[in-house]
Amino acid sequence: MSQMLKSSGAMAAATLTSRVLGMVREMAYASFMGVGWVTDAFMLAFMVPNLFRRLLGEGALTAAFIPAFKEKEKTSTAAETWRAANAVIWGLLMTTGVIVVLGVLGITVALPWVDAQYHAETHLMLRLLRLMLPYVLLVCLAAVFMGMLNARGHFFVPALGAGMLNIVMIASVFLITPLMGSTLAERIFGLAIGVLLAGVVQAGFQLPLLHQEGFRWQWVAPWRDETVRLVVRRMIPGTIGVAAFQINVLLTQGMAFWVGEGIVSSFGYAVRLLELPQGVFGISLAAYLLPTLSGLAAEKKYDDFRMTLRQGLSYLVFVNLLASVLLFVLAEPMVRLLFERGQFQPYDTPRAALALTCLAPGLVLFSTVNILARAFFALGDTRTPMRISVFCLTLNIGLALALVWRFKEGGLGAANSITSGVNAALLLYALKRKMKKLELQSLRAILLPLGIATLAAGVVAWVGTRAWEQSLGHQTLALKLGAVFVPATVAALIYWLVTVWLKVPAAKEVSGLLRRKFGARHQI
Repeated sequence: MSQMLKSSGAMAAATLTSRVLGMVREMAYASFMGVGWVTDAFMLAFMVPNLFRRLLGEGALTAAFIPAFKEKEKTSTAAETWRAANAVIWGLLMTTGVIVVLGVLGITVALPWVDAQYHAETHLMLRLLRLMLPYVLLVCLAAVFMGMLNARGHFFVPALGAGMLNIVMIASVFLITPLMGSTLAERIFGLAIGVLLAGVVQAGFQLPLLHQEGFRWQWVAPWRDETVRLVVRRMIPGTIGVAAFQINVLLTQGMAFWVGEGIVSSFGYAVRLLELPQGVFGISLAAYLLPTLSGLAAEKKYDDFRMTLRQGLSYLVFVNLLASVLLFVLAEPMVRLLFERGQFQPYDTPRAALALTCLAPGLVLFSTVNILARAFFALGDTRTPMRISVFCLTLNIGLALALVWRFKEGGLGAANSITSGVNAALLLYALKRKMKKLELQSLRAILLPLGIATLAAGVVAWVGTRAWEQSLGHQTLALKLGAVFVPATVAALIYWLVTVWLKVPAAKEVSGLLRRKFGARHQI
């Protein structure tokens, strides 16, 4: 367990840096463009190439490639392993290149049919999408580089690469957008250019470490390569299996784009807030577990496989339950602190806060889906997550259509949370049938203590934020900071004390690791 915490913790540190920078990026975006039809157009356009980043960088490509790469390492020479990696790279570049060219041509043909005066938001969205589509090529490279480094035991540098991406995108707000024109609809293209530059930086950032590991560029025809065929077979269904949440967001926001102004942007800001805890621990843990579980499955150590999965889920639930309740209770103070400046007005805050409140209960479920899907991938099964996700995607579309008309961005959040709960339950049931037994008794035993701790933390946070608002308000930056961090800190302390008192194993293990770490530093 200590190794899991240290490895995923190292990546979590880099991911935390990246996610904090990502939040700074969203703050800069919110101040620059606020909530409105121009923001809706940019966010929807960015979702398409960004979806590929999620699918490839955090999903299906790495989930399919890492087990194949690890298998190659165990059965072949280093030269053959790197040759196979090059074959995968060229196959992906050629495939996504065709997708990008067809997409750009299709949008170019469609644009004259979209009236720029009466359908300005759709016209702008298509132009932005056309400009950002080549980002898909860059994210392919970054994703394969990340997979190779993860498989070689490097988690920190790949996760930090996303931080470099965010730095470039933040810089584009201040350095590129002023050069693009006088109106927001013109200046927004500076953000699209920033996306392309950021993709170049993220991929290039990982190359020096890969070079140290022995990787060298070489042309390898992908047509008949066995590793390419294996990755493709696993990747196609896995594209849906791992990325259900991201596909849900794209489809539901695509519908919301034509329902009402500001729904897409309000919901988008809430999603970014949710992704901070989800990415820091949930994605980091899933990235650690995939190569680890793949290695155990390859060696047929299924008892260790179950134990590692069980421990990973216990840590996930332990950390994300606290994050979930804090996001739920403190949604409005968080949105006010992070986004309410510049073009993001006070009347925009309740809309984004409503979406976050409806998304927050699903945080543990979103992350659980990521981990369970990776367990299937480690076992070489990509079809089961695909089938489950197809069902859940259909369910989500139905729920979103039913809820978005009345509850707007709140309806989108509720639909995603409900769908992710169904997705997690079905994946867990299918995995239990596949492995005959999962031995999750110890995980079930901690649910009641964690529920008690979560309830206590939620009550403390709710009382704290109400007391702060009534006595001090939120007129200054210092008061806004206090409205979030004072109740959150006290609630987190209560959660920690209750879990330690109730002897939750994850709390005891983390406490022991921190004592050993800081004790060793003190001795030095």
